[in-house]
Formats: sequence, structure tokens, C-alpha cells
Amino acid sequence: MRVLARLLLLALVSLAALAETSTIFQQVDEMATSLSAITGWKILKKVPSEMLSKDTFRRYVESRMKESSNKDDVRAEELTLKMFGFVPQDFNLEKETVDLVSEQAAAFYDYNKKRLFILDSTKEDMEQRVALVHELAHALADQHHHLGKYLHKGSPDDDASTARQAVMEGQATWLTWAYVSKRAGGKPEIAPEMIDELTKTLGADGAEFPVFTNAPLYMRESLVFPYNEGLRFQDAVYHKLGRESFDVVFTRPPVSTQQIMHPEAYLAEKKPSEPEPPPIDSFVGKKLAHEFHVLGDGSLGEFDHSVLLRQYVGEKEGARAATHWHGGSYRLYENKREKYPVLIYISEWDSPEAARDFFRLYQRVMKGRWKKMEIESNSNTDTGAKVIGKGDTGRFELSLSGSTVRSVEGLR
Repeated sequence: MRVLARLLLLALVSLAALAETSTIFQQVDEMATSLSAITGWKILKKVPSEMLSKDTFRRYVESRMKESSNKDDVRAEELTLKMFGFVPQDFNLEKETVDLVSEQAAAFYDYNKKRLFILDSTKEDMEQRVALVHELAHALADQHHHLGKYLHKGSPDDDASTARQAVMEGQATWLTWAYVSKRAGGKPEIAPEMIDELTKTLGADGAEFPVFTNAPLYMRESLVFPYNEGLRFQDAVYHKLGRESFDVVFTRPPVSTQQIMHPEAYLAEKKPSEPEPPPIDSFVGKKLAHEFHVLGDGSLGEFDHSVLLRQYVGEKEGARAATHWHGGSYRLYENKREKYPVLIYISEWDSPEAARDFFRLYQRVMKGRWKKMEIESNSNTDTGAKVIGKGDTGRFELSLSGSTVRSVEGLR
């Protein structure tokens, strides 16, 4: 998704706790030197560091949101999330994103200002070192691979953008714990059992963190995915390529979240397909097509499909089905006069059997996100199928042909 991924990670936040006092900054040089030894990256310049209040940080997030995304982009993203059923109809994307980032963040590295900030609202304890190392890892990577250009390479609305964010956050998380291991006298890497434990704890929830705890599944997963799956990805690539991996993931970035979730696909350079959504005139006719304009478009990767299916179908069945994803994209239209949205979506799967399975599961997704779903016709052949009916957002057509599933939702 275009705006959501950018907003949730715009501050490059760390999810660990940090110190209130500036004494932590006295450890910056030692930490940076150790990270340099692990990665082989020279320290090109000292990273300025300073304390920041929680209130100031919230204003910073609000400001960055306005700078990076206009109101139309946010509105289009919010409508897309609602049409797919990722969030409820009364969800306010802008407010909830600011609340979520402000609640979870404890430190961040600003790759525009080249400065590291620590929030003053957390307790001083062991985790302050962990968080500071994480942000210093970003700063060191930025000196060699320009994080701003890396994150904004290509279209910001594609699945590859989320994959690049996972590279950045996953590598910083991996280097943080490799540093901890090295400092304790061990190898500068992470034990497999430790990775399992770390991925269970990222993302602060519970009564103390009500925004994250009560956020829709997609919002929570979008926030922690770059850290959890990115950590596993970096570990797998490191064990295959060694120190070279720190540079390779930047010079040859993954092209999909599927490559992040399945590092073997990245190493084998397995690329997804890029199906084009059908034009709206194929559903409303050429005479009425001019009554609509495009609000937004983008790609949906394995990560998006995994969350969607797990949310409405179930954890095991949903996650398993999503692994057969091969490509997916959408285009959101709006009727110029009546202002109602129409979502056109296409997905491709690694076999006709997997596509048929998704065709069946996606009907459960539709039924789950709507209060009412009426089936008007249902046809089925050996090579394809089609379901036509009505849902809360209007008429829909869902079709299966070979390894491809297409849908249009919101027709009047």
C-alpha cells in the first residue's frame, strides 16, 4: 500500500525503550566503531545526537506526514484499505497513524537531517543501548547507501517499497543484536533461538500501549513486519553471503515482500509477475468510463494477502494460501459526480489449483468484511468460474481464469 507503508515508517522508529539522560550519548563512538568492525563500513562522519520530547516528536510526525503525503493520497489510501477490508469503515488513517507512531517510537534516525534523536519519555535501563545501536546502524548504512534514495527508489505504492523498508529495519535489528553478542564475547551474529524470541517481542502492546493493542491487524502487522521478517531475511542472507550481505541487500534490493518472507526466493532472484488491472470500461462500458477518475493504484504482495486471508479465513489456512501468490495489483476509481469508489483488483497465483483455492477463500473475505452479501449468479467450469452479486459497497464480479483471479467491487 502506498501511503500507509510510508507513514508508519517515516520516522525510522525503533521499538525498544531508551534512556532519559544524555549520558547514553557518551557511548556512541564505541558503538559506531563496533558496528564498523562487523559490517566493514568505515565511519565517514560522526552522527549528531540529541534528546527530543514526546510532544515534539508527535509534532514532527504530523509535519512529516503533511510533507510526504497530501490529503488526496491519504484519502485514497484510506478508501483502499476500507474497500479491501483491512480497516473498519469508521477508521481515520491519518489520526490513527500519528497516534500509533507516536506511541511506539522511542528513537529515530532522520536520514534527511543526518541526525539521531532519542525521546526523553522512557526509563533508563539495558534496552537504551539496544535502541541506540539500532539507530546508529541506520546512520552507518546511510553513509554508504543513502537511505533516502534507497527507500524512494521506484514507485512508493508498490510491494517492493515495503520490501526495501524491511531490508533497512531488518538489517539494523540484526546488527544491534550482533553487536550485543560481540560485546558479550561471542560471535557478531545471532543464534537462531534468539531470533525466534526477538520476533515475539517487537511491537509494544498491552494496557500501556492502547493504540497498538487496539489497532486493526493490518496496521499492527505493517508496523512490525519490517523488523520481524526483515530480521529473518538479513540473517538468512548473511549466512549465505557473509559480510557481503550488508551491501548486497542495498545494491540488489528485494523486489517483493515474498522475497523478504522467503529469502531463498531473493537468493534465486525469483521475481513476481506484474498483472495489470482490467480497465473500468470493461465493466461499465466506454460511454460511462469517462464518469470515473483514478484515485490511486498499486501492488499487493504476499504480505498483504497473508494479512487479509489470516484476518478473514484463519491463521494457518490463510498464511498457507498466501505463499502461492505470484503477483497482484489494484486500481481505485471514483465516480466524479456521485463520489462513490470502485475497486478493480487482479491477482496471479503459481498454479491454477492455487488460484482456484484463492477464488474460494476470497469469497469468504468478501462475506466477512460486509454485513450483507447476496449472490445473484455462480458459474463454474474446469478452467474458470464467476460469481456476481451485491455487497455493502455495491455490485461485484469475481472471476477465475486459469491462474488469475479478477474482481471489481462498488459498481452501481
